[in-house]
Amino acid sequence: MAWLTADEGYEITLDEGRVVARRAGGRQLKTLPKALRDHPEVDRLRRLTEWLDRHAAACVAQVDAWMVSSLPVPTGLVARVWPDEAWQSALRDMAVVGDDPDEVGFLRDVTADGELKVVDLDGETVRLSPRTVTLPHPVLLPDLDDVRDFAAELGITQRVEQIHRATWTRPAAAHPETATEVRDYAGGKFASRFGLAARATSLGHRVSGGYATCKVRDGGRATEASVWIGEPYWDGESETGALGWHDDEGRAVRLNEVGPVAWSEGMRMAAALYAGRTIEEGGDA
Repeated sequence: MAWLTADEGYEITLDEGRVVARRAGGRQLKTLPKALRDHPEVDRLRRLTEWLDRHAAACVAQVDAWMVSSLPVPTGLVARVWPDEAWQSALRDMAVVGDDPDEVGFLRDVTADGELKVVDLDGETVRLSPRTVTLPHPVLLPDLDDVRDFAAELGITQRVEQIHRATWTRPAAAHPETATEVRDYAGGKFASRFGLAARATSLGHRVSGGYATCKVRDGGRATEASVWIGEPYWDGESETGALGWHDDEGRAVRLNEVGPVAWSEGMRMAAALYAGRTIEEGGDA
């Protein structure tokens, strides 16, 4: 960002998200001079920084939503947002799939006319021009361990947790045919229901009534996973309850009918909530 003229012979700009100053044409100062701390231009830059932070977070959240639901995204849309640094940061190095679902590559660049430049799993840079592109959930990626190893060799880092996202696979015939709940992560005790709800919110999950929930679209079907966290206005100790899934009409889904993405994301939510439980210490722990 260019330097802007302020009062008292100073110039100001943004540097890594904070307002910095210098004497006109001089070296950058270590601290912001007192004379500038309440300056209108400084306040404007601070508000711009806050907006940029919100915008970057919104971009990451949107890319995460595309990935969790494995939704096909118009390539033209990706090309339109790519010049925006926040969008580019969220999208770069995401594993993507074009017309061939078996050809996975890491997104490195997008041209103005919608051509994708990706590094495939052979280490070759290839150009793709599909009508839509999918950011697959990692549980859907074949040979996920190989993909992770290759990403490590390339030094790939992702703003949106995808290839290193914790995943769970639904065990075959491990539950009764009519079962609708999993209790693997039930019984995690918290000092208060408020603390448990706050943890759910901080993890990016919605709290509705007595449940922490996450919604995904799995194979074109909307499914919501939910974990009981206690009555909304209860102010005493609370603990995690059972995990279940419901369809978009609120009906319980049998465990053997839960899709792979919905299963993985539901278990991921339940495990993350349980991980914050109070750990007893001492001989009776």
